[in-house]
Amino acid sequence: MSERKPYPSDLSDEQWSLIEPVITVWKDRHRSVSGHQGAYDMREIVNAILYQGRTGCQWAYPLPQKSATYYYFAAWRDDGTDQVIHELLRCQVRERARRLEDPTLVVLDTQSVHAAAGVPASTTGHDPAKRVPGRKRGLAVDVLGLVIAVVVLAANVHDNTAGIALLSEVAVNAGGTVSKALVDQGFKTQVVTHGAGLGIGVEIVQRNPQHKGFVPQPKRWRVEQTYGTLILHRRLVRDYEHRPSSTSSRVYWAMTHVMVRRLTGANTPTWREAAVAA
Repeated sequence: MSERKPYPSDLSDEQWSLIEPVITVWKDRHRSVSGHQGAYDMREIVNAILYQGRTGCQWAYPLPQKSATYYYFAAWRDDGTDQVIHELLRCQVRERARRLEDPTLVVLDTQSVHAAAGVPASTTGHDPAKRVPGRKRGLAVDVLGLVIAVVVLAANVHDNTAGIALLSEVAVNAGGTVSKALVDQGFKTQVVTHGAGLGIGVEIVQRNPQHKGFVPQPKRWRVEQTYGTLILHRRLVRDYEHRPSSTSSRVYWAMTHVMVRRLTGANTPTWREAAVAA
């Protein structure tokens, strides 16, 4: 690694060892014509992606150079390497929790977030219900709050479209093991019908009309917890990405960061803890 001050987001040796094999295989498959392996330390490239995701800084700021970091981020986004790393870690977290690699139940939900200036208008919209101009992120998570599928759409797209896309992704990503999905009342019968065609029973969880304010619903609260965890990664507070696929990649990298820490028993200090220490 290059000589610089370590960041809290940097991977430890133990954490890097969980990711390195996938990166090494990728590098072996992408040699230059001359056989040169490149001048950049792959651990530093991954650290730069994680640093940017955690801090929300612009592309010109991460180390090493912007061009190298973006090159690998885009390459791993486009060929699915970011998802390969994510899926490998997800299976390990589930196994450590004494569960099968793939779930039988998922929870679906969507979140509308503001889009930053410069994000193409053709990929954004206005969510009239939440009064948010930007994009809509849809997640399918398991009962541990681990991400099974991600979709990114314009904010004006109905939850039904997001739900249908998520169920299709779940059917592929979870190896056909999912038999039930829980959704809220924003999803309608089209999602239930689509799920039935995939062999997934969709249950629309009804809110108890006697409950006032926010009341966590059994199992469904896991997806809300995951959204809360993702927002700790400032690059996801708004949607800064020109491509929706880049936003999906940011979600996978954020969850990768969460899972390597979970697997190694590490925690990132919050700003509150830092203030107390000072």
